[in-house]
Amino acid sequence: MASKRGSDRKKPSALHVRKGVVGGHDGLPGGRTRSGDRNGGARRLLSVREYIDGVRAGDRVILGRAITLIESNAPAHQELAQEVLTALLPHRVQAVRVGITGVPGAGKSTLIEALGVHLTAAGHKVAVTAVDPSSSLSGGSILGDKTRMEKLAADPDAFIRPSPSGGTLGGVARKTREAIVLFEAAGYDVVLVETVGVGQSEILVRSMVDFFMLVLIAGAGDELQGIKKGVVEIADAIVINKADGKGRAAAEAARAEFERVLHYLRPATPGWRTRAVLCSALRGEGVAELWGMITEFMAAARKSGVLEERRADQERTWLRDLVREGLETMFRAQPGVAAKLAELEQDVAAGRMPATAAARRLLDEFSAGD
Repeated sequence: MASKRGSDRKKPSALHVRKGVVGGHDGLPGGRTRSGDRNGGARRLLSVREYIDGVRAGDRVILGRAITLIESNAPAHQELAQEVLTALLPHRVQAVRVGITGVPGAGKSTLIEALGVHLTAAGHKVAVTAVDPSSSLSGGSILGDKTRMEKLAADPDAFIRPSPSGGTLGGVARKTREAIVLFEAAGYDVVLVETVGVGQSEILVRSMVDFFMLVLIAGAGDELQGIKKGVVEIADAIVINKADGKGRAAAEAARAEFERVLHYLRPATPGWRTRAVLCSALRGEGVAELWGMITEFMAAARKSGVLEERRADQERTWLRDLVREGLETMFRAQPGVAAKLAELEQDVAAGRMPATAAARRLLDEFSAGD
């Protein structure tokens, strides 16, 4: 039904709203497009049926355009995006979703490329995206290290997509979840989600993947290693990267230390013992073993029912996040709230009014609105 409505659209006005579109490339190597004019002219918006057929056929250009559609904040685009997503839900493959985080300099992008190349060589289709809080601060495109994944970016069985830029971190996470739906509907059976930032982004990525790994290196300063303390508890594996050459002994010592620590921590996934393993992504050493551990995890999680339960919990979390996001949008758009918000924020910042009182006044204003 949704497809028919999309294909029957004849009025161009609502569907040619361009304001609010974020992004513009189609996920191809170098971020180039293959539609629209070279001078940045508007492209014809595809119908629901064209999006559905193109994504299901694995058309990389249409997949890129579908992701750009869900990233758009324009109301007309959002309505169309939800029709596309709803129609594609039954056609998703059961992809393995892997979250990857780590300290700066740990070689996450090198590991992602090494793992991706290993997987495509084994017959898998791999999609890569990212969640990063800096996208909500700078408005810039994330996953800039895509340019360092040249081999994977050129692989026809891989699709690399920078994080949605702009908006709140919650908005970025929502769009990443929707991108995962599109990846799976396009037949990508492994989805790698990188978190470049440290803090809330790890929790968000944990809430949308099956397996979560923390990438570290031996010998990093305490100021960097301190980042890992809260993340270890949600990790299914700790990967000590750059375990080669002169760094091999230090990496082995770090792995042994983490194994001792993990013995006293509650596992992030029931029925699975979090492991510390060695890897040299640059040399490709330990990458096959890492994937073997992930497949072992998936088999165990499926058998125990943990995977099904986790996926269901993630869908419920997604629903609650969308409700909160929608309520905040409605709240800020209410005329009475919009008129008083800046003034009350200044009063709170200056110490003239407690935050609780200001919040109550704004909520009362919202409740009294039309």
